[in-house]
Amino acid sequence: MGVLASISGPEDLRRVPVAELPALAQEIRDFLVDSVSKTGGHLGPNLGVVELTIALHRVFDSPHDTLVFDTGHQSYVHKLLTGRHDFSGLKKQGGLSGYPSRAESPHDVVENSHASTALSWGEGIAKARRLAGERGRHTVAVIGDGALTGGMAWEALNNIAADPTLPLTIVVNDNERSYAPTIGGLARHLATLRTTRGYERFLDWGRTTLARTPVVGGAMYDTLHGVKKGLKDIVAPQGMFEDLGLKYVGPVDGHDEQAVENALRRARAFGGPVLVHVITQKGRGYRPAVEDQADRFHGVGKFNPETGLPFEVSGRIWTDEFNDEMVRLGAERQDVVALTAAMLIPVGLDGFAAAYPERVFDVGIAEQHAVTMASGLAFAGLHPVVAVYATFLNRAFDQLLMDCALHRAGVTFVLDRAGVTGSDGASHNGMWDMAIASIVPGLRLAAPRDGEQVRRQLREAVDVGDGPTVIRFPKGDVGEPVAAVRRLGTLDVLHETSADDEVDLLLVGVGAFAALAVEVGQKVEAQGHRVRVVDPRWVLPVSEELVRAAGTAGRVAVVEDNLVTGGVGSAVTAALREAGAGTPVDCHGIPKRFLSHASRAQVLEAIGLTAEEVTAALLRRLG
Repeated sequence: MGVLASISGPEDLRRVPVAELPALAQEIRDFLVDSVSKTGGHLGPNLGVVELTIALHRVFDSPHDTLVFDTGHQSYVHKLLTGRHDFSGLKKQGGLSGYPSRAESPHDVVENSHASTALSWGEGIAKARRLAGERGRHTVAVIGDGALTGGMAWEALNNIAADPTLPLTIVVNDNERSYAPTIGGLARHLATLRTTRGYERFLDWGRTTLARTPVVGGAMYDTLHGVKKGLKDIVAPQGMFEDLGLKYVGPVDGHDEQAVENALRRARAFGGPVLVHVITQKGRGYRPAVEDQADRFHGVGKFNPETGLPFEVSGRIWTDEFNDEMVRLGAERQDVVALTAAMLIPVGLDGFAAAYPERVFDVGIAEQHAVTMASGLAFAGLHPVVAVYATFLNRAFDQLLMDCALHRAGVTFVLDRAGVTGSDGASHNGMWDMAIASIVPGLRLAAPRDGEQVRRQLREAVDVGDGPTVIRFPKGDVGEPVAAVRRLGTLDVLHETSADDEVDLLLVGVGAFAALAVEVGQKVEAQGHRVRVVDPRWVLPVSEELVRAAGTAGRVAVVEDNLVTGGVGSAVTAALREAGAGTPVDCHGIPKRFLSHASRAQVLEAIGLTAEEVTAALLRRLG
């Protein structure tokens, strides 16, 4: 039996002899490669934090002490060391979450996998424990160097540094990457710290050498130590952190478990906020991951563990359509520029970046900055395209509203992974974007139904210069085009019983749900009802043509892959009421609750967004 099998919690780990820890680390890496190859998941980040996580659980007493991971995709090793060894259902319905989960373990605290939040969580927890008189409980925030590019992390650092007795340890997991290589001034500073590690060795030499010098040796060492700030700026410029008021420890080799333990014990005993700088290698111990230049196997599907090659080659995805069209647009229009928040490849800007590198701006994990910077670019005569996951638009709402929309800035937002994404759970479903966008004055939102519409509507969006535009599409394969049978003003008619104006049901399919709407329309029609299925294309604000079409129908139904509260259906209802039309509207969308991880199909079935469920509901209402 291996060492890992004997560990059901951190108390077992602390009993493992130091000599056996390297074998345990190798067991964990072997387990991760074998398990994730069968399920998919975040492999590279976890291979890089094996020794670091072992050291954390040997030095700190979780859950009495609190460990907060930012982001949570580096928590697989933590799950193993806290007794969760069944990875067979990782990210699947009923199985382990791909992120920390309070439902799984008392060792898990923060389920939100949006980056740059751990320091704020850590400060709050540490201050609450201190107010409660729980002086013996420690708080640790583990944050990647990529997450430190987020402004929220620096807001937290500013407050943490002002509290010199706060019992908080900050561990910077520095692997030079977030998803891709980390960029920006902080990244350069950390790189300098990595490559100038002589300060502590210099002081050690001074301590031992001068101690042998009679009479003046001790005084000389004290003087030398007293001018350490100036010396550090030359030998190892960690002064940025110490100038903030944070004790700095490191850099530490993150794969030397005993060195990490020693650094963490020093931090734990300090009695105030300490930043421990740990250098790790993403993908450590698995050659295909280390050699993967794109993302070090950051997130993978099922693959052959012997070769690292995927078992399934995905088809053409929605992102590919955007990627290719951006390259074509870039050749035609010199004013088109692009912004990404540390997600160049996932959001499909790598093609544009390869063709026009000077016209792409990667701001790090700083969506707020990206949106306001884009507003400035628009003011100066460019047309920025801000590409982010739909779930991350939430983070920049104030900037969208007050910097972009208020100033009528011509900025296009391209939201990838919109709607239900499934396996990454509540924090990654892009289910709020249309509800958020619906309250922004002057904003126009398009929901393409297929790849052809992605290309066409992107071009339409970048032609708008007097306000923000949004293009949103889901995760996964793009599928076959959904052809229109005719145009009705600005609406695409996708299916209808006849071209006569009067219908029993006007069915509005939003974006990728257009194909589902056609299927539902055909099923309802088969029961003897006259049906018209339309795609508004630009779904916000609600067009006059859609209001007129609704006025000639007995009922209207809207099917959308978005929060049903405040979504497109709600906007259609409000538009009809304002126009004085009494047509009843049925809204079919995502209920207002957080959705557990499962496949996209399983989530949609659970919330009733299938052709069968929507058809049954509509037939009941149609009588």
